[in-house]
Order: sequence, then structure tokens, then C-alpha cells
Amino acid sequence: NDCLFCKIISGDIPSSKIFENEFVYAFKDIDPQAPFHAIIIPKEHISSMNEINEGNSEIIAHIFVVINKLVKELNIHETGYRIINNCGKDGGQTVNHIHFHIMGQRELKWPPG
Repeated sequence: NDCLFCKIISGDIPSSKIFENEFVYAFKDIDPQAPFHAIIIPKEHISSMNEINEGNSEIIAHIFVVINKLVKELNIHETGYRIINNCGKDGGQTVNHIHFHIMGQRELKWPPG
């Protein structure tokens, strides 16, 4: 498997882990766009939002439960944060393993770009 995020999950590529359980892995973004910028991914390889279905949608719900836990631990749940999913080339997806960016600890502008 030549997927960058699968290699991060397996430990073949180092990362700054902030959370891990049997279903998901979260780590600091190597090119942060905010004071807090993490990526959270399912351990199961799912290429993009286009592959979400009844059989794997529970993992996406679990990702959002974990995000809720992380933002409370970081104490950014009251000041605010942004969750981003890029899907496909025009959506800006650069790694074909579904992932969610969590950004916070600064005011985030709209539209994003």
C-alpha cells in the first residue's frame, strides 16, 4: 500500500500523534495553517467522501465524536474551530485517504479560498 496516511498509521512514516484508538488516528499537520491544526483519519482505508456508505458511515460518526473530545481537551470548543474535508481534485484533496482537518486557536476567515 503506497497510501501516505496508511503508512503514518502503520508507523512507517513518523507523525506527531495526538490521539489514537482502534478506529481512528489523529496527528498534527506538518504544514499548519492555524496555531492548532490536526488531521484525523480512519484506520480503515476509505479513499474519499465519495466512498461513504451504510457499511462504513459509523466510522465517520466516530471521527466526529473524537473531534468533540479533542476540542474540549484543547479548550477551543467555546472560542470555535473549523473542520474541513476536501474531496477530489477540485475540492483540494491531495491524499486519497479520507481525512478531516481540525483548525483553531485563531479567527478563521470565510470564504476559505
